[in-house]
Amino acid sequence: MDGVWEVLVARASAPSAVGVAVAVGVAVVVVGVSPAWRVARFVVTLAHEGGHALAAVLTGRRLTGIRVHSDTSGLTVSRGRPRGPGMVLTAAAGYPAPGLLGLAGVWLTVEGHAVAVAAGLGVLLLVALVLVRNVVGTLVVIGTAAVLVGGLLLLPSGIGSALPLVLCLVLVAGAVRSSVELGFSRRARGTSDADALARLTHVPAVLWVAAFVGLTAAAAVATALVLGLLGFVR
Repeated sequence: MDGVWEVLVARASAPSAVGVAVAVGVAVVVVGVSPAWRVARFVVTLAHEGGHALAAVLTGRRLTGIRVHSDTSGLTVSRGRPRGPGMVLTAAAGYPAPGLLGLAGVWLTVEGHAVAVAAGLGVLLLVALVLVRNVVGTLVVIGTAAVLVGGLLLLPSGIGSALPLVLCLVLVAGAVRSSVELGFSRRARGTSDADALARLTHVPAVLWVAAFVGLTAAAAVATALVLGLLGFVR
């Protein structure tokens, strides 16, 4: 057990400038190109629903489970008071969650803890596997885990070890795109997190959308600053 812990906390060299540039480029392509984004959005949705789930647990609500649907939407079901601070925090946690998770992963990676990031993502996927309540959600979890584990085992070490960083950057960029898309999505009106928060707080949904865009953009800027402090972004 001590040996496993030593591996997890051991510091490795920070990613090279070339490695970071490639990881950023891949993440931009994945989030920016529609066919790739349609696949990547499942992972962003999983992190989104994980944010709801974590907030529900932390505010004392009873978590029932999460779902990821074939149209890349998701649903987290929890039980508790239908109104109040706990419900507001639970509803508000979804959109910022992928960006914050990605930012944390990027920061740990550039600090030399890439192994811990990969292990942490694995633990989160294992927890998600326990929480998901539908086939699509299960496939998303298993598929994401397969890409990470398969990449680490099968790809050359320099490429495989970069996959967690790419995933974290996809979460950061994907959080921004998801928040912006919320503002333009006509079908989401009335059923989105922003609309639920508007009903709970009497603050207009458009202001909640603006808050989501601002928070996810701030996470993206913070990610760039983290990379910039190490000389990767000028």
